[in-house]
Amino acid sequence: MSLSLPPLALYIHIPWCIQKCPYCDFNSHAVKKGIPEQEYISHLLADLDQDLALVAGRTLSSIFIGGGTPSVFSAEGIGRILTRVKQRLTCASDMEVTMEANPGTVEAARFAGYVEAGINRFSIGVQSFQTAQLKALGRIHDGAEATHAAKLANRLPLNSFNLDLMHGLPDQDVNAALADLQQAIALTPPHLSWYQLTIEPNTAFASKPPLLPPDDTLWDIQQQGLALLQQHGYEQYEISAYCQPGFQCQHNLNYWRYGDYLGIGCGAHGKITLPAKNAILRTVKIKHPKGYMDISRGYLDSREQVEPEDRPFEFFMNRFRLIEPCPKADFTAYTGLPISYIEPAINSAIAKQLLIETDQYWQVTTQGSRYLNDLLTLFI
Repeated sequence: MSLSLPPLALYIHIPWCIQKCPYCDFNSHAVKKGIPEQEYISHLLADLDQDLALVAGRTLSSIFIGGGTPSVFSAEGIGRILTRVKQRLTCASDMEVTMEANPGTVEAARFAGYVEAGINRFSIGVQSFQTAQLKALGRIHDGAEATHAAKLANRLPLNSFNLDLMHGLPDQDVNAALADLQQAIALTPPHLSWYQLTIEPNTAFASKPPLLPPDDTLWDIQQQGLALLQQHGYEQYEISAYCQPGFQCQHNLNYWRYGDYLGIGCGAHGKITLPAKNAILRTVKIKHPKGYMDISRGYLDSREQVEPEDRPFEFFMNRFRLIEPCPKADFTAYTGLPISYIEPAINSAIAKQLLIETDQYWQVTTQGSRYLNDLLTLFI
């Protein structure tokens, strides 16, 4: 069977932060001697130029500028990036353009400039409204600044904005977690990313772990928080993503639906489908800013094909994060494999009550969502 082209997105990575948070395992680097903004932008655009042949003739459906903290860049710098991208790629008329931002006062005051530059959606890294928790998480803002940033986003001519909020924080009980969530809801964001703090390898928390709540408390936070979100009109559409009707993050939906995306910038990942070659490419760019901006090396760290036998796991690892049904037609279109290839795994998942099946789609059950790793293991 032949591969079909899914929608195409663009991810742009800006790797600098004011300081590195102890829980963060993203490719981010604390600012030490200033940020080479203009130099880095030139490299981003040269990086994009090297990838353009992979997506010739295709239309861009969304852009996501992540980090790091992209809001350490000026509005003029963000505008330069977006203008040059639009000169190189055909863009959908309703293209979603998201930028991650910290809610510190300096950055919040620049939000209007980012909107003028072409940003139509912010993702604001609140994490918590409690000063003690923010200090424990290494954040540089306080609860008042987080509230101010959200209120400012509400007044700007945006298509949407997201608040990023954590739960299961050090020594956090159910009431404290729900108070944080209630405060976020009161700011009426169209979208909420609400997820549990996990200790990741190679982070400061991994070397000196804080005391996190017990599993029973984490379960109660999750269940009571979900009820609170639903009570206020938020629909869960992905494991840790909630929104008012019609305000899903289109860029992230494209990831979960096994769409294509170019990735430019330090350590950025990309996925590109090449139907003529029956190939799916995975690309990774050089991780460290110094190496990335060394023009003698180029930007690509690795490029490899996703072998047919690996495509089912990749496809379902993304798709089964979504609450929505998974159309069977998407599997065949975006993996190039027949349904018969995965029939034994599907039957096993159904027998374990992790999945239900109709003629048109598969649907993860409540049990399947809870034991997602067990479900995905069937497709390895």
